[in-house]
Amino acid sequence: MSAALAVGLGLGTLLGVGLWLIVLAQPLGWRPTLEQRLEPQLRHHVPASRLLDGEAAATSPWGAWGRLLGPPLGAATRLLQNLSPAGETLSRRLEAAGSPLTPVDYHAQQVLWACLGVAAGTAAALTLAVSGAVPVFTAAALVVAAGLGGYMLRDQALGWAITRRRASILTEFPSVAELFALSVSAGESTTGALERVATTARGELAREFAAALADMRAGASLAVALKAMGRRIQLAPVERFIAGILIALDRGTPLADVLRAQAQDVREMGRRELMEAAGRKEIQMMVPLVFGILPLTVVFAVFPGISLMRLGF
Repeated sequence: MSAALAVGLGLGTLLGVGLWLIVLAQPLGWRPTLEQRLEPQLRHHVPASRLLDGEAAATSPWGAWGRLLGPPLGAATRLLQNLSPAGETLSRRLEAAGSPLTPVDYHAQQVLWACLGVAAGTAAALTLAVSGAVPVFTAAALVVAAGLGGYMLRDQALGWAITRRRASILTEFPSVAELFALSVSAGESTTGALERVATTARGELAREFAAALADMRAGASLAVALKAMGRRIQLAPVERFIAGILIALDRGTPLADVLRAQAQDVREMGRRELMEAAGRKEIQMMVPLVFGILPLTVVFAVFPGISLMRLGF
């Protein structure tokens, strides 16, 4: 493919997309639905993405580009919400990652990441197509694959954030549990111990305790605040820890002993996971030994003998 043909193909595609957008924007035969006619008369609040907010776009550092890209970004976000609704699962994943994003914000970021992937794929496809390395259809498939890759990469980044946060919480949990037990043993109430942990400790788990304390100050009971914290973290040891606190308070059993036992269980679980990880690493270390070093050793041992046999003949 020549350079002139590639440039003409790109300009023609751009012109076709622009004309198609103009046709879609025309109100030919358009009639508002009942919902669209009644919506201005109703007072309600629809949570919108901060990326699509008009005031945010007006004061955005992107300037005119933010105002130009706002409508198509909003349309793409609404289409993505229709294809992949922001349900309870996505909300819980965002809470597990400790992200302040709403599901609408997350979908908007997915659209942005997909657009960045399409832009990178278009640049690579044009370069390969102009040089004649790949045909046109392969270049188009590369653009589509890059867009899907950007979309999936945002979801993968959310999964990585959840994994890192849960690992951090499990690392902090024994120390926080023992601090909680020490505060209760010193004579403080459960709420006082919760406040001491939230103000003294540092880390992800301490921030969750601070959020539970904020819920209690807003009017929630201790049980409701702790259960909400367990739903946000979604870790079995923390949920057992919360259940132990609530059961101890309900039955009047010694709370400090229960908390120390749970902290010890988490330490034992971490030790077992470390031993299992060491076993997996030991097996992984056998792969280069068996498939790399051992065949090379055999070659070095056998090659001189073969050479001598050839010389003897």
